[in-house]
Amino acid sequence: MGAVAIAPSDVIAALAGSADTSGTIIRDLRLPRVLGSVLVGGSLGAAGALLQGLLRNPLADPFVTGTSAGASLAAVVAIVVGVAAPFVPIAAFGGALAAVLLVWRLARLGGATTVLTVLLAGIVLTSFAGGLVTFLLISSDRLALQLRALLGWLQGGVAVASWSELAVASLVVAAGLLLALLVAHRIDAYAFGEETAATLGVDPEQTTRAVLAATALLAGAAVALAGLVGFVGLVVPHALRFFIGATHARLVPASFIGGAIVLVLADLAARVVIAPAELPVGAITGLIGAPFFLALLVRSRRVAV
Repeated sequence: MGAVAIAPSDVIAALAGSADTSGTIIRDLRLPRVLGSVLVGGSLGAAGALLQGLLRNPLADPFVTGTSAGASLAAVVAIVVGVAAPFVPIAAFGGALAAVLLVWRLARLGGATTVLTVLLAGIVLTSFAGGLVTFLLISSDRLALQLRALLGWLQGGVAVASWSELAVASLVVAAGLLLALLVAHRIDAYAFGEETAATLGVDPEQTTRAVLAATALLAGAAVALAGLVGFVGLVVPHALRFFIGATHARLVPASFIGGAIVLVLADLAARVVIAPAELPVGAITGLIGAPFFLALLVRSRRVAV
């Protein structure tokens, strides 16, 4: 579906290889975008489940912890220096990994890690990375030629330039999801704290490093394809816990599927609500996710009191 109406029979013919205009629209524009939305939403959902389990708090996700901001800064730097588009997800992974490690170190200064210190460190990093991105956008001649497209991407918009870019992102997501599934059972032991996890035979440091690496892979690929899309990793895992429980061996793959569905629908809404113009998909997820985040924050404070 999109701004141009195409009958279901024509969609099937396009997927079968028809060479008309509908075939070009479906195969070269809409299909890569839908598959990109699946990767982005699924990655953010799985990354959110990992971070919430590690921090033992439903307020954590790649957006509010600064991981997405680090990935976006690295992606913009990669574009500035001329890295080919298919390899931008790898650069974004590096930025996401650096960001999540920095936030984790800052949050652990002076004692035990709390969700408040993680959120504050994430806000600081997001603000700093946002300033650097703005500086690069304004000062780089290379980026000036595609400033409008980049601004739309940073606001959250699924943009797949080629099938090769989608293939590289798929490999990064597959690696992150595989690592997430390998450590999922260890995260369950974190429900009662790191000390309890250690007594159950789980190595907290090793598990933390594995979770942060998986989160960086997933968030990096998501940012490379869609920029800063907020709240998917916050809302989806939290909602699914009510239906399938908190066992991460089930929650992580379920969050991937749920996140994929949510973002495909959000991207569809972004394309058709004010067609032929388009809204950034980040605007759709923000309108839904921000009130949800505030409700969680108020609820957590009431419980604390």
